[in-house]
Amino acid sequence: MKRIHHWIYLPLLFLVSVASCEKEGACDEYNVSEINGDDSHNFGNNCMQCHQAGGEGEGCFITAGSVKDSSLTAPATSGQVEFYTLPNGGGTLMYTLQIDSKGNFYSTEAMSVTGLYPAIKNANGTHYMGSSLSTGACNSCHGNSTGALYAN
Repeated sequence: MKRIHHWIYLPLLFLVSVASCEKEGACDEYNVSEINGDDSHNFGNNCMQCHQAGGEGEGCFITAGSVKDSSLTAPATSGQVEFYTLPNGGGTLMYTLQIDSKGNFYSTEAMSVTGLYPAIKNANGTHYMGSSLSTGACNSCHGNSTGALYAN
C-alpha cells in the first residue's frame, strides 16, 4: 500500500489561505472619489456599512456620503466636500474630497474628520454644516434622522 505524504499539501493549503485573505473588505485598498468618477453606487445609503473591515465594500472608508442637487431630486454630479477646523469655512482647510458623477464622495485615505466642519461647494456656492462631525459616516444621519446633504 502506498503511503501519501501529507506534507506535500502544505504549500497548496498556504496558497489557499493567503488567497482567502485577499477579499473584499480588506482595509488596505485605496478607494477615493474623483471628479467625473462613476465607480460608486448605492446613492443615499450609509456607505460605511459595507466599506469597513470585513465588509463587502472595497476599502475601509474614513468618510463617505451622498450629495443631492439643490432641488433635492437628483444626485449632485459635481462639486467637492471640504473639511475645516472652524465653522463656516473658518480656520484651516484640512481636506477636500471630490463629488463623483453619481453624487457620492468617499475616501480610504488616512484622515481624521471628527471635530471638523464640512462644507459642500459647487459652481453655485457653498453650503456649510453648522456643527462639527462626530463621525465620517455622513449618511448615517443625513437622509435618515436629519435632512439630506445637498449642494447649492
